[in-house]
Amino acid sequence: MSGCCDDNCALDALRQRQRGTLRVVLAINVLMFLVIVAAALYGRSTALLADSLDNLGDALTYGLSLYAVSRGAATKARVALFKGGLIFLAACAVAAQIVYKLYVPSIPIFEVMGAFSLLALVANSLCLYLLWRHRHEDVNMRSVWECSRNDIATNLSVFVAASAVWLTGSGWPDIGVALGLLWLLMRSSIRVISSGLAELRRSS
Repeated sequence: MSGCCDDNCALDALRQRQRGTLRVVLAINVLMFLVIVAAALYGRSTALLADSLDNLGDALTYGLSLYAVSRGAATKARVALFKGGLIFLAACAVAAQIVYKLYVPSIPIFEVMGAFSLLALVANSLCLYLLWRHRHEDVNMRSVWECSRNDIATNLSVFVAASAVWLTGSGWPDIGVALGLLWLLMRSSIRVISSGLAELRRSS
């Protein structure tokens, strides 16, 4: 019976832990996307909308990662590539909203921005804590960790934007932070895609 408790048993236990963590963070991000996108539309905030799209991208990412947990290295690499593409699409959506705001300017409701950015920060901090132990396990979990770490910076940036909107009475801080989040999403997309390509070359 000892054969069951060798590398295969250890691998099965690792995959079970990964699945459990991914299910929890997936549920958190689906819930936060629904809450934050409603708040962003009500509060007329491009930065908060970028935050909500980030949560949607994360939810899709965690769902794909859950699928890839028990697959081989090549499949995990392809899933990482797809996740990188999703992050890139989220960046494109933020860019489109920024262009729209430049042509149709409006001042966001800073109270909504501030309150919901802090709520998102609490939720994403919990996700980051749960994913911490998995960050070096494989390319699949590494790309998940990358997405979650970005979320903290996103939430803090939106809170700073809310404070700046309150101080200036202008919508420009919201657009400025959205531009910063656009850069962050693009950078993350490139890193995840590069990691997936490198893993795909190693596994082929």
